[in-house]
Amino acid sequence: MAAPDPDPASAGDGPGPVALVIGSSAGYGLAATLVGLRTHRMRGLGIAFEAPETGRRTASAGWYRTARTAELAAGADFAFLRDDAFSDGVKEEAADLLAARFGKVDLLIYSIAAPRRTDPLTGEVHHSVIKPLGTDYRAKTLVFEDSAPRIGALHLPAADGAEREATVQVMGGADWQLWIDALQSRDLLADGFRTVALSYVGSDITAPVYRAGTIGAAKQHLEDTARALDARLGDAGHAHTVVAGAAVTQASTAIPSIALYTSILHRVTADRWQTPVDQAAALWSRLTGAAALGLDDQGRVRLDDWEMNPEVQAAVRTAWDRADTDSISTLADTDWFRDQVGRLYGWHVPGVDYETPAETTVPWPAPAGLGVTTHSS
Repeated sequence: MAAPDPDPASAGDGPGPVALVIGSSAGYGLAATLVGLRTHRMRGLGIAFEAPETGRRTASAGWYRTARTAELAAGADFAFLRDDAFSDGVKEEAADLLAARFGKVDLLIYSIAAPRRTDPLTGEVHHSVIKPLGTDYRAKTLVFEDSAPRIGALHLPAADGAEREATVQVMGGADWQLWIDALQSRDLLADGFRTVALSYVGSDITAPVYRAGTIGAAKQHLEDTARALDARLGDAGHAHTVVAGAAVTQASTAIPSIALYTSILHRVTADRWQTPVDQAAALWSRLTGAAALGLDDQGRVRLDDWEMNPEVQAAVRTAWDRADTDSISTLADTDWFRDQVGRLYGWHVPGVDYETPAETTVPWPAPAGLGVTTHSS
């Protein structure tokens, strides 16, 4: 993911906003962090839960992405905490650091996708699932065998009520609200405070397993939470969900059928495709007032117009219906998708000689003077 070049006109001459990015090591959270640091002089704190190197394996991909982000942001007044964002402890630590170093927070960006969450009030561990609701899901799926793409068949059983509720507990708005509560209890919300949480709607093609499934139930809870938070903040601030467009991320690649859908979408949109950084740049412009916020009738910020354009969706549907193993290479950008997945983990990066040994022992970034501590996972 390329970082944008600095834009002095957008950044201004003074210090930038104080921001807290929860989920700063991957996907849209990483994109928002890069754009904020490079073009808006963002100060503050990023939080990510990444595994360190051990004697048997390297650190997680997000660990190295965070280290590289810190290099790109050299000199910025920004720190990275490595801890479980769902825990009360990291909320307290983050609040302490923000209060001591920055004062009140102007912006909180919430971008978490996780397989499980421990409820800090009850201690119960909830596990999220990606399943349809009501009826089983049967659809095409993209499979790579010896690097050659083929079309396979997917069958997912419908989730039960407990699985739906557990997914809402992990991926809904409960933790986002606890973060706002924690900052508000410490009087750390600046006048005009804004908070956004990343969401997705997507096509009716993937709706049965996404928007109409367990993840969709969680996203609906997230959006309901946004409206409740916005009402609670009143004149002091605003809360919104942000509906981003499709992307190849660690989270999205776990969703059944999304590989096929995204590969077709990329072929259809061609140079109109919007990367996470493109969309993060548009989001920052809206949050800073450089562009209209662009709310839909449900109060959501929409960044997905390029994907949800009716002509685009009609073309994707036509290709989806026609797709089989013989035609898939002409209907979808399957090589592009495979390379994008590889780049999430450091592979298929142009200009890298993979025959040359690489240093894997990289410290977690801890800028001098910020008093940041990191915790073992």
